[in-house]
Amino acid sequence: MNPSLSFRMRHDLIDVLYTYKNAFASDNESLGPIEGHEVDIALNIDRPYPPVCRRPADPASPRARESLEKHIQELIQLGVLRKVGHNEEVEVTKPVISPWNNSKSRTVGYFRALNTYTVPDRYPIPRNQETLTQLSNVKCITSMDSLKGFHQNVLTPKTRKLLRIITHCAIYEYPRVPFGSKNSPSHYQRMMNTTFPTELSEGWLIIYINDIIICCDSWSLHLERLARVLDKARGVNMKISLKRCNFGFEELKALGHIVFVLSLGIDKNKVAEVLLKPIPHNKKEMMSFLGFLSYYRQNLKDFEILAKSLYRICDQQTVFGMTQERIEAYEKIRKALTEAPLILMPDWNMPFKFYMDACGDGLGEALHQVQINDEKLTEGPVCYISRQIKPTEARYGASQMECLPLVWALEKLHYYLYDSFFEVITDCNAVKSLLNMKNPNRNILRWQIAIQEYRGNMTIAHKAGTFTRMLMDLAGGN
Repeated sequence: MNPSLSFRMRHDLIDVLYTYKNAFASDNESLGPIEGHEVDIALNIDRPYPPVCRRPADPASPRARESLEKHIQELIQLGVLRKVGHNEEVEVTKPVISPWNNSKSRTVGYFRALNTYTVPDRYPIPRNQETLTQLSNVKCITSMDSLKGFHQNVLTPKTRKLLRIITHCAIYEYPRVPFGSKNSPSHYQRMMNTTFPTELSEGWLIIYINDIIICCDSWSLHLERLARVLDKARGVNMKISLKRCNFGFEELKALGHIVFVLSLGIDKNKVAEVLLKPIPHNKKEMMSFLGFLSYYRQNLKDFEILAKSLYRICDQQTVFGMTQERIEAYEKIRKALTEAPLILMPDWNMPFKFYMDACGDGLGEALHQVQINDEKLTEGPVCYISRQIKPTEARYGASQMECLPLVWALEKLHYYLYDSFFEVITDCNAVKSLLNMKNPNRNILRWQIAIQEYRGNMTIAHKAGTFTRMLMDLAGGN
């Protein structure tokens, strides 16, 4: 609960929470099950599932056995696991204790073999970028998590026999959807969308798998919407983790970011965990490091260009080795991560500014916007995009190379630029002449056709050196 809430606001909030107290549960209470949403795993009929095989339990030290037994007993008490007979003909796999949030851990089934025979569920998962931009200009935010997520969904009886794990003392079966099953996120997202269809269509409720975010502009509306969500959750027997709720905040953590009223920042706690790790010693560690950074690429200027040498050593044909050049690139990226500026939430009623440039190493571009903040006009970045130059593009002439960023960015930033007015700012006159070139070659002709969609909303301004100077000022904190 937001500590800055007034006494009256706290009182009203507690009244709502008490009314719907049955929608909440703690870690050691029984889960669900959510009613009306049984989950079935469809197997690929073109690839028959292999015959039944038995696997022995993995060897484990006394401490590992104690930890595993503790996790198993917790899941049995919650109704997530049940013991099955040893003489049953079953396909079994091993459980894995996986590190989780806040130094906690959870049991994940090692269902890799089953997942290869499972028909993919293509139900759409919301894109993080779109989810976060929905929080623009919201003055009151509440976030909630359903307790233990997937475990609240029930499996059909015929599916349960496919999801069994073996330990040193018994074989267990999942009556609920486990962590580690291929389509678990899709099943849960579908269930959540089916439970809250009206709220999602009205645009004030955001659901990302088991994360629930309520957006409001006033306190009275916040209480009304919170009551609606809790009422529907209680109606399907969904349990929400009270420990992971944040009620009535102007800013909070969501999807690895810090969400403010008008801007978005990187969660420094997640960054600190990565920065404490030593320099990667093999390809797996380097790919993990780059994967983490890639999640925040829209906050990082010239990310792909800075990481070029690091991506190169992850190739199968390349022998891993941290040269001085790669160590310097690694340190530059770490510094960029710690100094990443806040990016603005897009205001769809205001025009955008698009700064672009190309160099021998790659394309570096920034989408900006001028917004009204405290009755003042301020300009700031909405997102950064970058990529490396492809081998065929490296042979382009100077004019084509300067036009390439525009064509690529219009495709990459379509989410922001479609049906929006924007100004393209470049330090090369060739971009302006591209649109009016007569008798272009086939490559330029394709570019002209791609740009036609945006001609009515786009203006191009030539300002020598503007892009470079502006980004240097931003990096310096000006």
